[in-house]
Amino acid sequence: MQQRSSVTELAESLRSELNRYPVEGKLPSSRALVERFRVSPVTVSRALAQLAAEGLVVTRPGAGVFRAAPREPAAVAGDTSWQELTLSAEGPGDAGPRSVDASGVLASLTAPPPGVIELNGGYLHHSLQPERAMAAALTRAGRRPGAWGRPPLEGLTELRAWFAREIGGSVTAADVLVTAGGQSALTTALRALAAPGAAVLVESPTYPGMLSIARASGMRPVPVPGDADGVRPDLLEQAFRATGARAFVCQPLFQNPTGAVLAPGRRAEVLRIARAAGAFVVEDDYARYMGHDDGGPLPVPMAADDPDGVVVHVRSLTKATSPSLRVGALAARGPVLERLRAIQVVDSFFVPRPLQEAALELVGAPAWPRHLRAVATALRERRDSLAAALRRELPGLAPAHLPSGGYQLWCRLPEGTDEAAFAAAALRAGVAVAPGRPYFSAEPPGPYVRLSFAGVAGPTELAEAARRLAGCGGGVTGSRHRYAPTP
Repeated sequence: MQQRSSVTELAESLRSELNRYPVEGKLPSSRALVERFRVSPVTVSRALAQLAAEGLVVTRPGAGVFRAAPREPAAVAGDTSWQELTLSAEGPGDAGPRSVDASGVLASLTAPPPGVIELNGGYLHHSLQPERAMAAALTRAGRRPGAWGRPPLEGLTELRAWFAREIGGSVTAADVLVTAGGQSALTTALRALAAPGAAVLVESPTYPGMLSIARASGMRPVPVPGDADGVRPDLLEQAFRATGARAFVCQPLFQNPTGAVLAPGRRAEVLRIARAAGAFVVEDDYARYMGHDDGGPLPVPMAADDPDGVVVHVRSLTKATSPSLRVGALAARGPVLERLRAIQVVDSFFVPRPLQEAALELVGAPAWPRHLRAVATALRERRDSLAAALRRELPGLAPAHLPSGGYQLWCRLPEGTDEAAFAAAALRAGVAVAPGRPYFSAEPPGPYVRLSFAGVAGPTELAEAARRLAGCGGGVTGSRHRYAPTP
C-alpha cells in the first residue's frame, strides 16, 4: 500500500474510534498503534498530525495524544453574493478578465483518491525521490553558521555559481537569481517581459501552468505549432510579425507534453528570429535532470549560446527531487536582469536561506550524481513499460513518439473522442489521466491525453493502469471507438 493511502486509512480508522474516548481522554501510544495496525511509526505520526489539524485530537509533548474538546458551533454564514459582482466587474483600465483559471495546474497537483493509479501527476514517486540525501542535506544546512539569517536578495553566491556552471557558456553567478522553483521563475519572467493585454507567443501544445500565469497576468497566449523537431521557425516568424509580441516561451528540451527536443538547426533560427523581432526567448529548461540516458549527450541550454541577452533561462531542482524542494533559478543578461530582480523582490523578498543552503548541500554531495543516474534508469524503465502496456492493451492509444527524457507520453485519442468523458471514465476505472485540452491556448487540432509515468511505484502499476484503461473504454461519450484489448 502506498504511504499516502496508509496515512489516509489510518486517520479514518482513528477518527471513527474517537467516540470511545472521553473528552481529554488519552489515546493509545504511538507504539501501540504501530503494533495494532501494522504500519510504520511515520504513518502513525502523520495520521495523528492530520487529526490534530482537524481539531479532533491534541498532542502534548511528553504526555501523549488526547481527544480534543468539541469545537464551538460554526458561525452563521454571511451573504457573500455581492463578491460575484465585485470580482467580475471590469473597470476602464482593465486589460482583460480578472478571473483566474487554474484547472490545468490543479489537474496535476490534486492527489487522486486512494487506490487510483496516478498518471496525471508531475512529480517523482516518493520511492524515486532522494529522501535520505535531502534529509542529510537539510540537517547539515541547518547547522551552518548564519543558516537562519537573511540571504542575499539574489540568492546565495555559491548556489548562483553552481547554477551558472550548470547552464554553461559564459553565464556567471552575476547573471543568476535564485527563485522559489520553476513556476515562480516563469511568473517573474512573464511579468517582466510582457504587459497586461500584450501577446505572448507559446508552443502549441504547452505546459498549462505557464498558460495560467499568462492569463492571470492579463496577457494573451498566442500558439505557435511545432512538430517532432520542436517549434516551427517559419510559423514563429509569422507569429512575431502578426502580433508584435516581445516574448516567446518554449521548452527546447523534452517539451511538456510532447517530449520533443528542439532540433539543432532550429535553435539558432529561433534566436535569430527573436532577435530580429526585438523579443526575448524564455527558455523553460524544466527537465534538464530527467534525461533517460538513451539519446546521447543532451544539447546545451540555448542560454549558453546567447551572448546578446535574448534568452531568459528558467531552471529548477524540483522535478528531479521533491515537490517541496522549491529551488530554481533565472538567468539573464543586460537590463532585463534588474527588472527580474525587482519583480522577484516585490513579490517574495527572497527564497528562505535554509532551503537554499540545503539545495547547495544536496547538489554538492556524492549522492547527487548517483541519484540522477538512478532517476534516468527508472524513468526509462517506466517509459518503456507504459508504452509496451499501451501497445498490448490499447494499440490505438500508443504514442507515435517515445521521448528520450521527461516523464510523460502524449497520446492522440481516436477522432471524435470526448477526452473529458474519457478522463472521467478512466477515473471511475481507477486511473487518473490528464485531458489534452488545457495544454492548448486555442482550439486543439484533436483529442489528446497526457499519461505521466513518474508518479507510480513501478512497471507493475503501469501495466495495471493500461488494463484498467482498456476496460473503461466503451463509456466514452460521443465516440464510437471502444478501447478494448485486441484479440
